[in-house]
Amino acid sequence: MRYLLIAGALASVAACGGGSRGATGDISRACLDADRRAASPALCSCVQQVANQSLSGSDQARVVGFFADPQLAQDTRQSDRVGDERFWVRYRAFTDLAAEICQPIDA
Repeated sequence: MRYLLIAGALASVAACGGGSRGATGDISRACLDADRRAASPALCSCVQQVANQSLSGSDQARVVGFFADPQLAQDTRQSDRVGDERFWVRYRAFTDLAAEICQPIDA
């Protein structure tokens, strides 16, 4: 299953020219707005494409909050609520896949 998800995400990234001008969305905008050193339109677009492949719309909306408030991610990770635990499993799968596929481009 993981292989199929990676293959699908890679195909999506390749179809959009490596993510340079591909997917736009809330995660892509939050990634750029976070003003981190490695953030670039290409990287943030790639992360958005992986999110589109692996997270629901409501999960993506929740992830956007992590860019603005990293403590929210920590609180979610440490939560004992079943819904938070299930979300965290999906979120970690997303971040692991994005880390495999999306590499920052040094300028």
